[in-house]
Amino acid sequence: MAELRFTEEHEWIRIDGNEGTIGISDYAQEQLGDIVYVELPAVGASLFQGDEAAVVESVKAASEIYAPVAGEVTAVNDELNGDPGIVNQDSMGAGWFIKMKVENTSQLSELMTEQTYKDMVEGLK
Repeated sequence: MAELRFTEEHEWIRIDGNEGTIGISDYAQEQLGDIVYVELPAVGASLFQGDEAAVVESVKAASEIYAPVAGEVTAVNDELNGDPGIVNQDSMGAGWFIKMKVENTSQLSELMTEQTYKDMVEGLK
């Protein structure tokens, strides 16, 4: 079963084995508003935990998306190039940004569980 973790910056990572799928939370896409552009890294790029992994531009602002853990990018969601609004429609599913081979799964323990993240977001409202 896949494990879901969150960062304080509202990125999520769904871990299945040593592969992680990364995106932004529903709360983050709501705060950004209509997303009009997504810049994704190259497949094969190595990212350290906290590195900029993508850039999202919305009608309100541009925001960096950071790697929740270290790893190598194995896939990017090319669908977002033609339709970045997918992130607004399904941020936790079809609106994913990148997939990566996770180098150090122990970094996951530094991230929030789904319940901890929900509690944090409730405190922001």
